Amino acid sequence: MTLGSLIGGPVALAVLRPRSRGRDAALFALQMWGFTMAHELPYDEPERLARRLRVGYPIAIDRVLGLGRLPTVRLQRGLGRPGRVTSLDRALSIIHWAWFFEPHVSLLFVQRRHVDRFPRAARQMAATYDLGCFVYFAVPTAPPWYAAETGAIEGGEDVRRVMVDAGEELWGGAAWEKLYESFNTNPWAAMPSLHFATSLMAAIHLGEAGKIAGVLGWSYAAALGFALVYLGEHYVTDLLAGAGLVLLVRRGEPVAEPLVEAINRRLRQLERIAAAPAA
Repeated sequence: MTLGSLIGGPVALAVLRPRSRGRDAALFALQMWGFTMAHELPYDEPERLARRLRVGYPIAIDRVLGLGRLPTVRLQRGLGRPGRVTSLDRALSIIHWAWFFEPHVSLLFVQRRHVDRFPRAARQMAATYDLGCFVYFAVPTAPPWYAAETGAIEGGEDVRRVMVDAGEELWGGAAWEKLYESFNTNPWAAMPSLHFATSLMAAIHLGEAGKIAGVLGWSYAAALGFALVYLGEHYVTDLLAGAGLVLLVRRGEPVAEPLVEAINRRLRQLERIAAAPAA
């Protein structure tokens, strides 16, 4: 019932309001509200979800990628200072928090500068979020910090959730507690990394919109990828899966286009019916 309501919101807006820049932006806003709600749904019953939780496979893959040691552990031991928050910790935490705005600001930039590119960019970004959310339902996977807290990472490798220490210092205890609760609504939504996937998608469309915008977009995506691994938020495996998701969306769009066009035609028919004066 909840998923049906979330899907119905954007559809209703598309039918009831005529096409405009404002409606396009509102449609994507409704899509993101729907994603946020759907992303939280599996964790409504954490005990039930825990029975399907995957913890071990990303650890095993990352150990191979890190030549025997988790890349997160290598970074934290090489660059971090256990027991205190460094300037690097603060900077990378801020880069991470900026992700809550970056994909959306990027789309607004595309709409403002190249309005003809916006529908495709928004469609691909929405598909990235929604397909990633489907994987969260199907294969709930724990992030590195959770695996470390529960003792699933063996071999003396300790992973800190650096962002928590930095957040408490920067925001203060009470304010940080509220912020942490607001974005930690489903801690078992780690594979694929939608942080990385959506920043990559934003970088691609920014690059198509302009050279300078593309450089900024790709620079942010690279910095975010590094931050996510260092902070203990994601495995390198999660990032690779996020990049694969972007590739799937980009390469799969021509395959999905006939269905998308058929839905659009039907929505336009309904829009004309809704806009017709009453007899």
